[in-house]
Amino acid sequence: MIVARWYCYARFGKKPELIDRIKNWWETIGKEIGQTDYAIYTGSIGAEEALVTVDVRVKSLAELNEQWEKLAAHEDHKAFGRDIEPLIVSGNTRWEVLRAVS
Repeated sequence: MIVARWYCYARFGKKPELIDRIKNWWETIGKEIGQTDYAIYTGSIGAEEALVTVDVRVKSLAELNEQWEKLAAHEDHKAFGRDIEPLIVSGNTRWEVLRAVS
């Protein structure tokens, strides 16, 4: 199993709106590209309060790559990026890909 973890930091006071938009993305665009096994997390103890992450679980890197290729041409995904820009701290988003060992 592979976990692709997306990170971002919400601007002050914008975290609830950002989380709502992220939920909507995964319920619509994420579902369309096959990212149906996911969980959204936010900073609590020992993590920055502004942190928002999404874990996407897939069977293989090939499956993840296929999903990301679908995103490249998805106009609604491009619009999502523009829509959340005022809600996040610029330049801090990133992906980490983890492999389950047990």
